[in-house]
Amino acid sequence: MKYGFIIDNRKCIGCHACTTACKSEHDVAVGVNRTYVKQVEKGEFPNTRRIFSVMRCNHCTDAPCVEICPVEALYTRDDGIVDFDNNRCIGCKSCMQACPYDALYIDPDNNTAAKCNYCAHRVDVGRAPACVEVCPEHAIIAGDMANPNTEISELLAREQVIVRKPEKGTNPNLFYIDGDYQSLNPEATDKSGPGLWNSQARGVGHYAKAAEKMMHTNDDINLLQMSIDNELQAAYQKNESENPNYIDVLSGKARRVYDTPDKGILWGWEVSAYVMTKAISAGAFLIPFIAILLGYEVSDSSKLWSAGISLVFLGLTGLFLVMDLDRPDRFLNVLLRPQWNSWLVKGGYTISVFGLLVTIWGAATLFGWNIPELPLLWLTAFFAIILAIYTAFLFAQAKGRDFWQSPTLPLHMLVHSIMAGASIFAIVAIVFGHENWMDILKNTMIFALTVNLFTMITELTITHPTTAAKTVVKMITKGRYKNLFWIGTVLFGNILPLLLIFFAPGYIVLAVAAILILIGIYTTEKIWVEAPQRIPLA
Repeated sequence: MKYGFIIDNRKCIGCHACTTACKSEHDVAVGVNRTYVKQVEKGEFPNTRRIFSVMRCNHCTDAPCVEICPVEALYTRDDGIVDFDNNRCIGCKSCMQACPYDALYIDPDNNTAAKCNYCAHRVDVGRAPACVEVCPEHAIIAGDMANPNTEISELLAREQVIVRKPEKGTNPNLFYIDGDYQSLNPEATDKSGPGLWNSQARGVGHYAKAAEKMMHTNDDINLLQMSIDNELQAAYQKNESENPNYIDVLSGKARRVYDTPDKGILWGWEVSAYVMTKAISAGAFLIPFIAILLGYEVSDSSKLWSAGISLVFLGLTGLFLVMDLDRPDRFLNVLLRPQWNSWLVKGGYTISVFGLLVTIWGAATLFGWNIPELPLLWLTAFFAIILAIYTAFLFAQAKGRDFWQSPTLPLHMLVHSIMAGASIFAIVAIVFGHENWMDILKNTMIFALTVNLFTMITELTITHPTTAAKTVVKMITKGRYKNLFWIGTVLFGNILPLLLIFFAPGYIVLAVAAILILIGIYTTEKIWVEAPQRIPLA
């Protein structure tokens, strides 16, 4: 048994009955949808047409949301339905990053993830999903694709069908008859300007708070917002770079006229901050460890500083992780109800084990315990490296974000840990005194900065296989983030520290360079986390 959907675009009239039925059946909050009808206009007046495409969960055979979910809140049933258990969900939003189809949202009523679940409660008693029963044109066909006698199996055998984003390798089980590329591919159209049918597309965020406020206000709301005459006039008065969507009205370029609300940045400053703090935590241990391997004598005082800094920033890492959850009260589910394929779980246990090992090392140093130090250091170093790079593999599981699929991301994060660790000790040396082993800091910084520049160049110049990844690169180097990237990351975070270290030697200058490096690391992580999330998925 394997359930799936067919959307017959030859029949769909865009009545939104499926959206309404779904909202009624599942009590879906205002401002978010489990299913909705996207509308795209094509052609040039008077030769135009409007295309309707029903959007929802694709119930993928290889569902990335199931793989990344750390607590098994999402799971694939034996009949192929991808269902969810909101009693487990911690609101980490990983599933929303992993889904290439933007099918999930955060329910504003309980702060847990939600999506189309094929009306599993109806299917279990032999009924069709609510959207199927209510569709007046029988444009939505559901059923068992493994049974050759079902209507869906016959249509799949007889008709030419397409799926959304087959290159993602998710094997979606939602098929379109007479599907339109420009309607199904979000990158083929731009968001339209304000108007009656697209006012929703201006975005209410994943909590739908703006929509809730509109429900409970007596303020006047102009639904029309702008007449088409005003749109045409604005198109003539403003150039295309300022007003590309108005130019679409004139050119006949395909444009969205009704869409889902923009969920905005799902992983915000908390994630950027936690990537930064865990880099410092791992690096604060790895730098003295490298010095010991190179034969330097590292004092007990330095070892205690290493352990203390690691644990403080590890604590901040956990704090930022919990702060980013929409259900922070359930954060222990990651450890107590783990789904081991998720790198969020592996990262959670890495944080715990690394913290335990560093604590043992620090306590053994402080109290003079007679335990073999070198094996403990090697084991701790292993977990420090995993701590530094595991987020790269978590991002790689977020298949909805193409830029995060870069093979150099683990190196990117490991180098940042080395840079952060060396920088922290350069600052510590100014405040609490310099030791002989700290002579490695200068050369370590030079090496790490050089590798970091090479890694960034590689990440931005390698051949990106998708337009989404190329758009992110353009956004970073020439668009929204260009000033932050070129000034904050490249100049202040890399070039200037290198120049200071080379041409103005001294511990004070090294500490100044260290502060600039830390600023550069944070700006880099902010850009790398935020920019890919600005690419629409639906």
